[in-house]
Amino acid sequence: MIEPPDSLVCDLDGVLYRGDVAVEGAGEALAVLAAAGISTIFVTNNASKASAEAAAKIGRLTGYGAQADDVVTSAQAAVHLLADTAPPTLLFGAAGARGPLETAGIPVVDDWRAAEVVIAGLDPALSYESLTRAVMAVSAGARFIATNTDPTYPTPEGLWPGAGSLVAAVATATGVEPEVAGKPHVAMRSLLKQRLDGADVAVIGDRPETDLALGSVEGWTTILVLTGVTASPDGVDPTPDHVLASIADLPALFGL
Repeated sequence: MIEPPDSLVCDLDGVLYRGDVAVEGAGEALAVLAAAGISTIFVTNNASKASAEAAAKIGRLTGYGAQADDVVTSAQAAVHLLADTAPPTLLFGAAGARGPLETAGIPVVDDWRAAEVVIAGLDPALSYESLTRAVMAVSAGARFIATNTDPTYPTPEGLWPGAGSLVAAVATATGVEPEVAGKPHVAMRSLLKQRLDGADVAVIGDRPETDLALGSVEGWTTILVLTGVTASPDGVDPTPDHVLASIADLPALFGL
C-alpha cells in the first residue's frame, strides 16, 4: 500500500480495454479513484481516434464517464510539434490528428507534392496508395513525424501491428528516421507537464518502453499492469515501482 497520488496518468489499450473488450473492474477502479479526489488523465499513443472518440469508448466499455478533455493522444502531441507554424500536412493514418490540425489552422493535404509535413500513425485502412503518398512526401523533403513507434497494440485475439510497424515502412523506404511525438518523448511530456505541474503523479500502463519510461524520466511513480503487451514483469526495463495483475487492483494499492 502506498500514499495515493494527486493525479494518475492512465494508458488505455491494454489497461482499460483490449480492442472492444473491457478489462474487468476497470471502470469501478476509476470511479473509486475519482471519489477519493484523484484526477485521472488518460494518455494514449493510439492516434487513430480523436480525444472525444477515445473518451466515448472509455465510457462505452468501462462505464466510467470520461470527458474529451480528460484524454491526451499522441496525435495531439504530434500537432504540438508544429506550434506557431502552419505547414501543409499529409496524414498517413493518425486520423486523430485531423481535428487538432484543423483547430490549429494547419491545412491537411492529400497531394504529397504539397506536403511540408507527414504525420504517420496507426492506419486501420492501410493501403499501398496511402503508404506511397507518405513515402513520396518524405522523400521529397517533408518533415517526418511519427505519433508513436509502438510495434504492436493489444486486442482480445493477441497483439496486432501498431503504428511503429507502419512508420517503419516509411522509414525503410526513405532512409529517414521520424521525430516521435508520443510517450515517452518530449512533445507528450510537455503537454502533460502543462497540466500536472507540481502534482504528485503516478503512471499506470502495460508497455515498459512507453508508459514506464514516461514516468521514470519525470520521476513519477510507475505501475505496470499485466493485461496488455507485458505478460510478466521479469526483465522489464525500466523496472516498475509496482506491478499489478490489472487496474482493478489499483485502489487497494492506494489504500482505498
